[in-house]
Amino acid sequence: MYDRPPLFTPARGRHALRATAAAVALCAVALLTAGCGSSQDTAEGARATAGPAAGFPVTIDNCGVRTTYDRPPSRVVTIHQHPAELMLALGLKNRMVGTAFPDSAVLPELRKAYASIPELAEREPSFETILEAGPDLVYGGYGSAFAENEGRSREAFADAGIDTHLNREYCGRKRVTMEDTYDEIRTVGRIFGVPDRADQLVADLARRVNTAAAEVEGEDEVPVFVYDSGDKAAFTAGGRSLGTELIRLAGGENVFADLDDVFGDVSWEQVVERAPEVIAVYDYAGAGSVERKKEFLLSQPALRDVPAIRNKRFVVLPLTATLVGIRSAYAVEDLARGIHPESFA
Repeated sequence: MYDRPPLFTPARGRHALRATAAAVALCAVALLTAGCGSSQDTAEGARATAGPAAGFPVTIDNCGVRTTYDRPPSRVVTIHQHPAELMLALGLKNRMVGTAFPDSAVLPELRKAYASIPELAEREPSFETILEAGPDLVYGGYGSAFAENEGRSREAFADAGIDTHLNREYCGRKRVTMEDTYDEIRTVGRIFGVPDRADQLVADLARRVNTAAAEVEGEDEVPVFVYDSGDKAAFTAGGRSLGTELIRLAGGENVFADLDDVFGDVSWEQVVERAPEVIAVYDYAGAGSVERKKEFLLSQPALRDVPAIRNKRFVVLPLTATLVGIRSAYAVEDLARGIHPESFA
């Protein structure tokens, strides 16, 4: 299980060195562009020396960091998969110069575009690796994107002249809902000067969610347990997580919705007591295969009388589908089909 911490508090340190490194990296990018750039690259450079772009400046308050954009960012590094998929869904591939930390299969319609963007690291890249890509914006999916103890604080990037944006799921809100997904998409649309595309994407995703929810409307809520990982204890989705909202929209009820956190550990005795009828298994790299997770759950004598185990009722969800991003709308239908298969017969 990789880290999903809250937003780190930035601290000053080594900013002069980092600023110098950033300047060197950006100069290298500029020289390469001048030597072999296209007319589009030349236009980007011209815009960089011009005044604010049409519809700009745009000021965004994001997780305690206030940023004013005079023009849309043109060289973006995304850390974690869901910000990258969101940008691609908004047609912003030509603004992306690097991605990092893929953890699930990419949506089929985005797979080719995603593969065309340089992958900087299998996990979070180092500060220096990011600088080498010459970004003007770093967009992080989890709080660990800007881990201070790994030299990637938001302040360090600011000192290097690079803007940052953190997925709103890690802004410390009490509870995450689909509205957070829609708001994140609209915010990114504003940052990149494509608000109409963002509105259209939100409308399409909301339509997908509403269609799935309508199929199970009026059905009894089915108790669902989320299994992320763990053997001595179960690491599960709590009441603040978007997963709880997705289960509700799909006609279920998270049996640990009273856990006052996004994720947390619960005992297996608690799982037995709450008798889930369906288990949602989160699938992502680094936590063991889905089949191994199922085998583990099915092999536990203490769980044999749990209805979901007895009836082998599992729904598999990519972890990225349970986060603030475009995949969450798809997850509602997948969950609804697993929780109420009779409604889709």
